[in-house]
Amino acid sequence: MKASIVEELRRGFTVRDIEIAAPLGREVLVDVKASGLCHSDHSIATMGLGYEFPIVLGHELAGVVSAVGPDVTDICVGDHVVASLLQFCGTCVNCLSGKTYRCLRTEATLRGEGEPPRLGTEAKPIAQMNGLGGFAQQALVHENQLAVVPEEMPFAPAALLGCGVLTGAGAVLHTADVQIGETVVIIGAGGVGMNGVSGARIAGAATIIVVDVHDAKLERARAFGATHTINSATVDPVAEVLRITGHGADYVFDFVGISSVTRQALEMLAKGGGLYLVGLGANDARLEIDNVTMLTKQIHVHGVWMGSSNLKRDIPLYAALYLQGRMNLDDLVSKEISLHEINEGYEALADSSSARLVITDLS
Repeated sequence: MKASIVEELRRGFTVRDIEIAAPLGREVLVDVKASGLCHSDHSIATMGLGYEFPIVLGHELAGVVSAVGPDVTDICVGDHVVASLLQFCGTCVNCLSGKTYRCLRTEATLRGEGEPPRLGTEAKPIAQMNGLGGFAQQALVHENQLAVVPEEMPFAPAALLGCGVLTGAGAVLHTADVQIGETVVIIGAGGVGMNGVSGARIAGAATIIVVDVHDAKLERARAFGATHTINSATVDPVAEVLRITGHGADYVFDFVGISSVTRQALEMLAKGGGLYLVGLGANDARLEIDNVTMLTKQIHVHGVWMGSSNLKRDIPLYAALYLQGRMNLDDLVSKEISLHEINEGYEALADSSSARLVITDLS
């Protein structure tokens, strides 16, 4: 099959033919129909982040099941599926408590020592990003990382469900559990932030404030349901949030993840409010806060991983909301590209008007 591979760090993406194994155990072979370009894949390609090379990246994928291993229980050939980088064993104490996003044995979704590699050959194996590898014509994935979606769900928006939607909407709906009538601030109006706006609207938040430095992104945020927008390059965002709300926000979601922005996010909180850290724009980002402020303002700071999501429950839910016209995913797909255009695609994502590019031509 054809796959776009990162051979070495900072060498970009190269399409070539590689071998993919037949499914074993609970593995599922998926014919990839759409695969989204996420900044996380680009970060691995340029910074490594502990991954092995060569590697097939791509973790936002949707497709059709073409084969299943002998132990697969809830997925059938012909099913339309969406994959997620959330890996869970299903048997550890956290999984049994419903917190699959905190699985203690994520390696259970991978092949064990002594088993042949999923990609490449024994002599030259090729790694998969988190057991996926969606920048390819096919992906071999553990069934725990796949959710079945309706056949009428288009593949391009479906691909976004497994990461950006789970993270953005899930941070609001699950991690923070925003309630009707409350006040939400979204900092960072990229694709994941827009899913945060959608989550706040679904939750019934009365005030949804979006902060960014690009007017084009803020205009898109209003189309997604923001009640107020703030360009932090031209006004003091903290003062403006306090002016709009009168006393600060109940929830602030930082989808940017740099120290200066996180500090501003903290200062936007109302008494009893919560700061949710979602983005990681800089590896050295830090937040300093004194105990007196924490105690007297009764605030809390929460790290968010994949929106505290259960992919088997949440991906079908968001697909249903999309098909009902209650979740906007179409406007997140800025452009559809081919497998050969990944390098150019990541260059295009630097344009503030772009939300997500999706590979739909796998030829």
